[in-house]
Amino acid sequence: MRLRWAEPLAARLGIWLMRLLAASWRFRFHGLEHLRAARTAGRPFIFVLWHSRILPCLYLHRHEDIVLLVSRHRDGGYLVDLAEQWGYQSVRGSSKRGGEAGLLGIVRVLQTGAVAAVTPDGPQGPAERVKPGAIAAAQHSGAVLLPIGARTRSAWWIQSWDRFCIPRPFAWIDVSYGPPLVVASGKDSVRRTVPELERALQAVTYG
Repeated sequence: MRLRWAEPLAARLGIWLMRLLAASWRFRFHGLEHLRAARTAGRPFIFVLWHSRILPCLYLHRHEDIVLLVSRHRDGGYLVDLAEQWGYQSVRGSSKRGGEAGLLGIVRVLQTGAVAAVTPDGPQGPAERVKPGAIAAAQHSGAVLLPIGARTRSAWWIQSWDRFCIPRPFAWIDVSYGPPLVVASGKDSVRRTVPELERALQAVTYG
């Protein structure tokens, strides 16, 4: 018999442990000029990153009023709980469940001038393959795409579809930002931007 009553307690304990772990991480930065350019350009932007690297990036950019696109799957709910502790807002949806509603919500958020974050290979893969949703959202809102990646030599790699990365205590984490990508108008532009964004994400994730 599953002890469903224990799940909220376990989730709260997990969030507390994750906050404690994240506080020990140390960061090195690459391409900060691209982040500064996105912030001073006077237009909204979307952080785009591989699903497997979301945890260190989530901690790094906490309390910056960023809005996340999060899956409606129950695992996405755990992510929302942790993100809320770090000052994020969320729009629920994905390419599989409530995708159109989620992307419409992100477009509306971006049109207010807010910053959003999307994992274009989520919620369940295939890993490190860009789906066009984030690109379409950028196009419709006039936002730019800002690739961000994180890598570390000291981590636990979860046996999940994306090999989710959890840096170990006191790990050094290299965070890289790529040049902002502007999406032109037209359906062909979305299609052409998919491989361009994949290459940019591979570059910031693996160097």
